[in-house]
Amino acid sequence: MVKASTLAEVDALIGRYPALKVCEADLRAAVEMICESYAGGHKLIACGNGGSASDAEHIVGELMKGFLLPRKLGRDMARKMEEVCPEEKEYFLENLQGALPALSLVNQVALNTAFANDQAPDLSFAQQILGMGQEGDVLLAISTSGNSTNVIYALQMAKVKGVRTIALTGRSGGKIASRHLADVTIRVPDDETFRIQEFHLPVYHMLCIAAENEFFGED
Repeated sequence: MVKASTLAEVDALIGRYPALKVCEADLRAAVEMICESYAGGHKLIACGNGGSASDAEHIVGELMKGFLLPRKLGRDMARKMEEVCPEEKEYFLENLQGALPALSLVNQVALNTAFANDQAPDLSFAQQILGMGQEGDVLLAISTSGNSTNVIYALQMAKVKGVRTIALTGRSGGKIASRHLADVTIRVPDDETFRIQEFHLPVYHMLCIAAENEFFGED
């Protein structure tokens, strides 16, 4: 059961961006899905093209290190460090932070370019999902139009692998919405690419803040 304070981040987001009220149910579903996945020991995978590729990288950065909250390592980790690397223990404990496992499919330059050259460029994300996606993981797939072929193929391969899926799109949702390719589709209320992206950033910031609160915030 996700904490009430975690879901309250959805209300806080809508308070700042009232236009996102139309997405409320999907925003809550996305928070719950991500938190349930992390609670089960799984990871988040992100992908997108162009500006959305930068968003995928941004998301990973917010999840893999402290965002708003301190993420001090616990006693069990301190004990293991004492056993393995006692001289570095204090330095590690002072600087390393608890992580929410996340990876981006867009930064695998050698793999993506090799696969695009040797096989099919629109299947490079799907190939990575095939290789790294595990049942219980969550794929956060970003496409302002909802029609990006490589993102659509990634969503399809995710379903093949038992990976749960969240799509972040514009108002229409494109093929992703019309073909019900994602378990949750957050369709922000605009049609112009740059304005869609302006909504996407606070949405995924909220998802990262909510996940951080769930696992590193006070009970």
